[in-house]
Amino acid sequence: MYAIVEINGRQFKAEAGKKLFVYHIQGAEGGQTVEFERVLLVDNDGAIAVGAPTVEGAKVVCEVVSPLVKGDKVLVFHKKRRKGYRKLNGHRQQFTELTIKEVIA
Repeated sequence: MYAIVEINGRQFKAEAGKKLFVYHIQGAEGGQTVEFERVLLVDNDGAIAVGAPTVEGAKVVCEVVSPLVKGDKVLVFHKKRRKGYRKLNGHRQQFTELTIKEVIA
């Protein structure tokens, strides 16, 4: 059984026991249980339920493993040739690590 769930504006495939790295959830603490009710699709052993826009009564229960995980560094480099203009900017996206406990449909 799996579900497609929307978390912080992005869609994820959620199966029990899997880990997810989602955009940082404000106020989340390690060990806390979080529920997401924006379930867009549920596949229960071949029986597919598609929501319009969400599936009624479906939710995904997750546990916060680590509230703040930094992603890989992304370097943004701007240059204008023959002008002496160079600018380097780095960015590390913040994520929250979740473990999916169960999918309720």
